[in-house]
Amino acid sequence: MTKKHNNVVNVEDVVVRFVGDSGDGMQLTGTLFSDASAIAGYDFATFPDYPSEIRAPQGTIAGVSGFQVHIGHKDIYTTGDLADVLVAMNPASVKSNIKWARTGATIIIDTDTFTEKALKKAGYTDNPLNNDSLKDYNLVKAPISTLTKECVANLDVDNKTAMKSRNMFALGIIFFIFNRDYKSADSFLEEKFKQKPLVLKINKQILRAGYNYADTIEAIESTYNLEPAELEKGTYRNITGNVATAWGFLAAAERSGRNLFLGSYPITPASEILQELSKHKQFGAKVFQAEDEIAGIVSSIGASFAGSLAVTTTSGPGLSLKSEAIGLAVMTELPIVIVDVQRGGPSTGLPTKSEQSDLLQALFGRNGEAPVIIIAASSCSNCFYYAYEASRLAIEHMTPVILLTDGYLANGSEIFKIPKIADLSAINPPIVKPNDPDYEPYKRDNEKLNRLWAIPGSEGLRHRIGGLEKENIYGNVSHDPDNHQLMCELRADKVKRVANYIPKQKIIGKKKGDLLVVGWGGTHGVLLEAVKKMQKKGKKVSLAHFNYINPLPKNTEDIFSNFKKIIVAELNLGQFVLYLRMNFQQIKFEQFNKIQGLPFRVSELVDKFNQILEEK
Repeated sequence: MTKKHNNVVNVEDVVVRFVGDSGDGMQLTGTLFSDASAIAGYDFATFPDYPSEIRAPQGTIAGVSGFQVHIGHKDIYTTGDLADVLVAMNPASVKSNIKWARTGATIIIDTDTFTEKALKKAGYTDNPLNNDSLKDYNLVKAPISTLTKECVANLDVDNKTAMKSRNMFALGIIFFIFNRDYKSADSFLEEKFKQKPLVLKINKQILRAGYNYADTIEAIESTYNLEPAELEKGTYRNITGNVATAWGFLAAAERSGRNLFLGSYPITPASEILQELSKHKQFGAKVFQAEDEIAGIVSSIGASFAGSLAVTTTSGPGLSLKSEAIGLAVMTELPIVIVDVQRGGPSTGLPTKSEQSDLLQALFGRNGEAPVIIIAASSCSNCFYYAYEASRLAIEHMTPVILLTDGYLANGSEIFKIPKIADLSAINPPIVKPNDPDYEPYKRDNEKLNRLWAIPGSEGLRHRIGGLEKENIYGNVSHDPDNHQLMCELRADKVKRVANYIPKQKIIGKKKGDLLVVGWGGTHGVLLEAVKKMQKKGKKVSLAHFNYINPLPKNTEDIFSNFKKIIVAELNLGQFVLYLRMNFQQIKFEQFNKIQGLPFRVSELVDKFNQILEEK
């Protein structure tokens, strides 16, 4: 079935971008192509880009939904700068996305949608298919809508039903261009439409029609050939950051011997964690969809008090609402993980766009002295490991942990090698045994300063709990000023001592050089690609990318002292660089910030880093 075109181009990697109206199924089309690429053995990364409105105005630029896939036989760290192939289902998608296609890219267009009305909605004064505005691209002008309807004419279906599947025609063209098999797409369609045999037949028939059409037209100058990636032996799957996060908590619950409880309120882009965990009751996961953000976190605090691995998930606006309850968890010294899947802000902001928006809120957004551990995931797949690590730190140090991810990681996907639970680091809950004669509620471990976890109902361990200040060791309510200062210092020192139990900060590149690039969280892949590109040209540039933020790794200052210049790149107006300046006042930090709801591009990073190197 996978025929070869006469002109086959061998490439190491390629970027494909699917764009169309919000109802055109671009997210599904991109996902199916990603799955087919994974099965073929390629490494990949994806970037969904869609509007926040449930149904944006049809045919407008505001309503364009996109999905970018970067595949290759080498390690893929980013979702790619510019597309080699752009599938555009209407004029608005061409208008808004042509800037994301490289010169010479193949652009597949549904010519049937370029009507006078649609062109006007998209803001065109002239049809771009009839002038020279697209002359720098290889245009594949395909009457996709007409061919889709003709394809299923024998099935006696109305045009509206047929048009719902025209994305499958476009996918068929892409499968041909990349010599892909439609087996994975067939499997998905068979599962999705197993109760709707006619819909299944329509989609399969249209998919094949698109493939066969591509095989017969001369406009497709060449097809692409990629060798499979060299992956370690193991079981792999395509995973999003949100699903990986959910699985990390399941693994931590099993390894720690604690039941998993999630109390959350749905919010974009974090809701999928709630949805995923609700599917795994067989593993002992208890999921509570609360009526609001506050109810979500306080239910989790209650579950933590009862001895569960307690989690709550949210995004920036929800983290604001949870702030008082986070302070309660600090005061009661109970383990809880708060996942903040960051999005563009402030207020409702950009719900479907990614931004490193909440670091300062995570660090300081509570009343009183309420320090918490803060860590950040840096790839879709390592969301699993940092959810696991957040659970370990919360349980072993008896304190809240905020885990920062973002919309780019949450909705994006990549290859994930599924680990064995037994290979993960141990998690040791500090649970006190019933009738322990030495037990006192706030008696602490000498090294970690954590108090013991007394499970309710355990004989001889009854103690007071709540938001009022507690007397050191004994846990009685106390308004003594000296005791309050002592308890504040102990809770702060407990978080600082976590630095003794986390890895030292690593550097990618040499330990000394002209420029150190500093990042945190979800920008890791693109910063790494930019730094590697400069290192290949002999530039003395290294990367320090932070996952542990509060406390910072113990060797952070030593790393900074070995570089002539330091630049901090982040998707906000400078939150991490402000934090670093607070902690290392004698060190000069340059900064590079982007706050457009979009990831960095490798090219813009390289340009900025070269500029910094050239400055005297």
